[in-house]
Amino acid sequence: MTDWQVKTPVAFIIFRRPDTTERVFEVIRQAKPPKLLVVADGPRPDKPGEAEQCAAARAIIDRVDWDCQVLKNFSDTNLGCKRRVASGLDWVFETVEEAIIIEDDCLPHPTFFRFCEELLQKYRDDERIMAIAGANRLGKWKSDIQSYHFSNYGGIWGWASWRRAWRYYDVDMKLWANPEVKKRVRDVLADDYQFKLRSKIFDATYAGKIDTWDYQWKFAMHIQSGLNVIPAVNLVSNIGFGGQATHTFASKSKSAENPTYAMEFPLKEPPFVAIDRDYDRGFFKKVLDAPSLPTRIMRKLNKIQNNILAKIAINKK
Repeated sequence: MTDWQVKTPVAFIIFRRPDTTERVFEVIRQAKPPKLLVVADGPRPDKPGEAEQCAAARAIIDRVDWDCQVLKNFSDTNLGCKRRVASGLDWVFETVEEAIIIEDDCLPHPTFFRFCEELLQKYRDDERIMAIAGANRLGKWKSDIQSYHFSNYGGIWGWASWRRAWRYYDVDMKLWANPEVKKRVRDVLADDYQFKLRSKIFDATYAGKIDTWDYQWKFAMHIQSGLNVIPAVNLVSNIGFGGQATHTFASKSKSAENPTYAMEFPLKEPPFVAIDRDYDRGFFKKVLDAPSLPTRIMRKLNKIQNNILAKIAINKK
């Protein structure tokens, strides 16, 4: 990595967390992208001290000390996670043809940038591929035989894409109202249970009950049968879990600060472009179908109760 430098534009999404922003910025600084596009939301007027936090996070961008064109898309008012990130990424892909995207709470391994750049180039004109993920939520997956695989699921904890793919994005998910589209999403997932849970999330997103932008991106990929590239080893750790987070509040979550690993080069190419259904099932079970804390407690109590009843039955014999 010492003689390699990223050439792809990097988009950096920040808000009000100068501590995590600084850690992620330092890794970007090591990569020295020639173009840095920064998207920032404005402070909420009813949150004391947030204006100062936003200003502190934005000031970190002024530390760019390498040959770099810095473009800023800062909002004076608070647009919220949904509208700010969506409009910010619209601006990114209006400005550049492709980009590596990282948020202020997603700490990448230095090899993340080269991994994204090589695959952005390799699949630039392949309409089947819509995004390159940096996070592997299972930690490692078939890393002994290949450097990456393909999935229906991906992630936005560090990722990369092209303007050609982002053109399908609709923050309002208008196509979800079409019953025929829902059937096609079910066909893409090829699993009734996965579709059932996915539908609940898409219903809530479409109804505006979730202030987010990323489910709309996943929906856009599903309806285009778009594939995600998933690295064989996890390249991005989410360091943003906790009270300051917008969505990831549980600091003890199994998804918080997962270890990262170095990607080895040259990349070991998979032998074909096809969904790894085994990975998708593992991802779904760990990330999307994970039981809530009350459910886990109830299951534990039921297990204890069943064990007690079993022992009583044995003693009666």
